Amino acid sequence: MDFYVLKQPSAKADRVACDLALTMWERNQRVFVATESETACKQLDELMWQHPEGRFLPHAPADHADAGKAMVKIGTLSALNTAGVVIILCPEAIPQPDKFSRIVEIVPCADEERKTSRVKFRAYKELGFTPRTQEIDK
Repeated sequence: MDFYVLKQPSAKADRVACDLALTMWERNQRVFVATESETACKQLDELMWQHPEGRFLPHAPADHADAGKAMVKIGTLSALNTAGVVIILCPEAIPQPDKFSRIVEIVPCADEERKTSRVKFRAYKELGFTPRTQEIDK
């Protein structure tokens, strides 16, 4: 379980999620990017067609007809079922985190948004996990 802490106010969690999803896909891992809403899911879907620039990240919204074939899925926690890696862009903790091989929490730079990540960090520790933190300077 990793908490990637964005150091720069200009850093965008959704772009970091795209970069991480691409890296995981290149390692042949199934990825689910958990968004906070259907609107956020649609925005991330659009971004994944453009970012990272010059690269193609094959993906699908979790409710799409071909989502079962996609190595990278995007959706809300209610659509989360199978994945090796879960990238969290939503304010809720992942239910049953032990079902996944890796969980990546992207912690925004803004103090108010960091509070939510701190709550999740403590919740995972209470479940017996040892979350790691890493600062991202993008």
